[in-house]
Amino acid sequence: MTRPRHGSRLTAFAAALVLAGTAAQAAEPIKLGVLEDQSGDFALATIGKVHGIQLATDEINAAGGIAGRKLELVIYDTQSDNTRYQEFMRRVLQRDKVAAVFAGFSSASREAYRPIVDQLDGFAFYNNQYEGGVCDGHMVVTGAVPEQQFSTLIPWMMEKFGKRVYTIAADYNFGQISAEWVRNIVKENGGEMVGEEFIPLGVSQFSQTIQNIQKAKPDILMTLLVGTAQASYYEQAAAANLKVPMGSSVNVGQGYEHKRFKPPSLANMYVTTNYIEEVDTPESKAFMAKWKAKFPNEPYVNQEAENSYHAVYLYKQMVERANGSTKRADLRKVIATGDVCVDAPEGKVCIDPKSQHVSHTIYLAKVDEKHAISFPKTWTDIKPYWLGQAGCDLTKKDPMAQYTPSNPPKP
Repeated sequence: MTRPRHGSRLTAFAAALVLAGTAAQAAEPIKLGVLEDQSGDFALATIGKVHGIQLATDEINAAGGIAGRKLELVIYDTQSDNTRYQEFMRRVLQRDKVAAVFAGFSSASREAYRPIVDQLDGFAFYNNQYEGGVCDGHMVVTGAVPEQQFSTLIPWMMEKFGKRVYTIAADYNFGQISAEWVRNIVKENGGEMVGEEFIPLGVSQFSQTIQNIQKAKPDILMTLLVGTAQASYYEQAAAANLKVPMGSSVNVGQGYEHKRFKPPSLANMYVTTNYIEEVDTPESKAFMAKWKAKFPNEPYVNQEAENSYHAVYLYKQMVERANGSTKRADLRKVIATGDVCVDAPEGKVCIDPKSQHVSHTIYLAKVDEKHAISFPKTWTDIKPYWLGQAGCDLTKKDPMAQYTPSNPPKP
């Protein structure tokens, strides 16, 4: 008579429990935090960021998720309030236990939450155009930066219109650092700065600024204004018959002023953007068809919306190549290979391993008298080169800092 082999049965039972537990864990959703302004001063430009993340998440989940796990979004309305960014960032990382966070419109908001991400060892995607310079291994930046927008736009405009440049900019870190980039590029190309003004956020009256510009007689006006209040400049300038060619890295591509304002207030404006819905390529048309099917009432699909959409796909590729791991250290090892790329609606985008910023196709968008858009120039595969050249190399060292042309990384 053969005795039952209880030890073998128990061992098999234990192994089955382990496998069941592993399978259950693998089936748990991957939580992604979304901290974006769905109300407040910047909401007009940021609702689309939430929708872009939702669209990509729906597509990925419909195709089976990431490494067999569905995505689950944890969304908070930050209301254009930096204190809320700090509160909700702690909440999603500590209480909600998200694997990554997609957060922030303004640079002030990013710098309000970034120390918290660093402290709690989080992983955040900043999907916004900004002034550049953040060298932080806890961040991936999918928005365009000055060396992608200004190094293309300003030389082109100076050659076309002349070399006398006047800048008006929002008076906070975005405007101040962007204006520094403008000064440097104008000087490098043999131009002259004939004026520069920094406008406090919330200011909506520009009569004195318009008089100053008229007196200086620039060939080019660089406009780096931000928010609903400052956008009132354009209609006031048109009413004053100010017809200086305008260059911008933020208008049209973010706040779609050419759609919202009465023509010809934005006439003769030139904008470098990595995406707007008028981009006339097969990839863009297919993207817009999917978007409108899901969000038929969307007023406009801007560059931040497209950045947020392809950011989810970049994250998907990182996790899959990390064998399903969502740990920041494992994802950074994937980034360090230098070939994390996706085919986005704008064109191919890739993460630079030194800075963890993204390469872009840059479109020069011209606004005409009737506010129609044309594209006189396109630059492909423009890399975020400055940080790496200046000494930021996140594959070797993580300073968790922001630098500017006048304050580069120290060797």
